[in-house]
Amino acid sequence: METYICSDCPRNCHAERGATGGGFCRMGAEPVIARAAPHYDEEPVISGTRGSGAVFFSGCALRCRFCQNWPISHENFGETVGVERLRAIYLELINCGVHNINLVNPTHFARAILESLAEPLPVPVVWNSGGYEKVETLRQMEGKVQVYLPDLKYIRPESARKYSAAKEYFEYAGPALKEMLRQTGPVVLDDDGLIRRGTIVRHLILPGCAEESMAILDWIAENLPGAWVSLMAQYLPFGRVEGLDQLDRRLLPEEYEAVVDHLMDLGLEDGFVQELSSSDEKYIPSFDLTGVKEDNTRTV
Repeated sequence: METYICSDCPRNCHAERGATGGGFCRMGAEPVIARAAPHYDEEPVISGTRGSGAVFFSGCALRCRFCQNWPISHENFGETVGVERLRAIYLELINCGVHNINLVNPTHFARAILESLAEPLPVPVVWNSGGYEKVETLRQMEGKVQVYLPDLKYIRPESARKYSAAKEYFEYAGPALKEMLRQTGPVVLDDDGLIRRGTIVRHLILPGCAEESMAILDWIAENLPGAWVSLMAQYLPFGRVEGLDQLDRRLLPEEYEAVVDHLMDLGLEDGFVQELSSSDEKYIPSFDLTGVKEDNTRTV
């Protein structure tokens, strides 16, 4: 890809992105990938029985202190690939039988991804992001992405600043999620119960932040009719959380139950609720360049 001046994400850092990394995400123009393989730990309508074709991109526009994917989001581990190879990875995964192509943390590589999707794929494309997006960038994906799977991490600027160095997170995430839903409409499943189209909003309950989680659910109920909710309880004290409020501990049962009860009181019944036992390291994938190089093999 040619060098360009980037303002594709809310950081608006106008960095020169070419062969070497630049800007807040520290990435060049071409995608950097840490893993591409069938993934079975997404929501059931995404993973199905044969897995979701997950492509894990390195670098990030956020600085989440508790990130479970720290080696790739903060330390930039991964392999640089061109657009042609990225497209080939999609097709290799599809040949393995995956139900969809799942682009994990794709925002800062939007231009390369758009080029890689110039020709439609025979399976849905899932945009699996942190929710920190610009509406202008998302609009370029209309018709290319069938399923949006964003996080909605925070509604309070102080939380977003403290935990992800992005105090304006919700100022962008709110309009971005509305745009995602506008593009997809309500969730549509096929005869096998797999998602073909729609928006599923994820929210990870953080220790000590139950009230903020409930406020986020209030906003979803009021502003995103037709979207499903995936309430997540898999928080583990990863990353750099020592001494950071309550984030150096796991979620308490009473915190979890309060947020789940609030979800039910709001009538947000379409979607998923993780069990508290999901807080387990086994759900974190191995970032070992599986499926990135042409000679790597995958199994379903």
